[in-house]
Amino acid sequence: MNIRSLTRGDGVVIGAAVLLFVASFLDNYSLDGVPDSLELPNLWESGPVLLSVVLAGLFGAAFIVIARGLPQAPKIAGIDLGHFGIAFTVFAAWSALGNIFDPVGGGDNFGSGSSGSSTDAGAGLILALIATLIMAAAAIATPLVPALKAALVGAPRPAAPQPYGAQPPGGYGYPGAGAQAPFGASQPQPGQPGAPFAGQPQPQQAQAAPQPPAGDFSPFWFAVPVARPLFAEDGSQSTIAELAPGTWYLAVEQRGANLVAQTQDGRRGVLQDTTGIQRG
Repeated sequence: MNIRSLTRGDGVVIGAAVLLFVASFLDNYSLDGVPDSLELPNLWESGPVLLSVVLAGLFGAAFIVIARGLPQAPKIAGIDLGHFGIAFTVFAAWSALGNIFDPVGGGDNFGSGSSGSSTDAGAGLILALIATLIMAAAAIATPLVPALKAALVGAPRPAAPQPYGAQPPGGYGYPGAGAQAPFGASQPQPGQPGAPFAGQPQPQQAQAAPQPPAGDFSPFWFAVPVARPLFAEDGSQSTIAELAPGTWYLAVEQRGANLVAQTQDGRRGVLQDTTGIQRG
């Protein structure tokens, strides 16, 4: 599972799931006119709230994160696991809203009658409603809002790759570098036979290193803002990989407006959509 594939919207979903888990240990409802020492049930002790709010919300968040983190999202009955997760979070928020109006079920206030006590939604149920509303909103808005589609964890910036055929400054064949003597040969010193006088210009080398054209393509690292397919180099529309946001890939060739990219496992393909890519 690649955590660098997670987006900021997924981070909001995870945070809301943590808030929901904390809320599940708080009171399901509160009673007026009863001693504070009375221990009231939490969300885990109410079957309808546990199943329709707590577990539905936690499972929905887990489905969304798993579908985002895997290279290929699993499917259930032909439906993407992430879509199941969104449906679960919406259902949890809807159920939490219903339980706010009737925290104990049955439509009657617990303890109403001779004691005169009334029942209201407890802190756990209110916090669960807030958590599930945030979770559902983030799950729905992530594919639509560019700020939420950004990578949650940025990839470390790699060192710039060296262009093909280029040599480090001062090395063999580098423009402007002096010629190097063959291995084992001694360099003539000033004053020795065959050595130039001080201030005498060096003769040009018989063969200069070939210079690459000015418009030659130089490989570079890049990252995509959202997941994008990598197509086969033969021109077909078959997908060989999916580039995930938050991961750096190497562009090795340019073909018009497209880039030939290489994945970390050595696979090469054509990236047709290069809008918004981040260069390393």
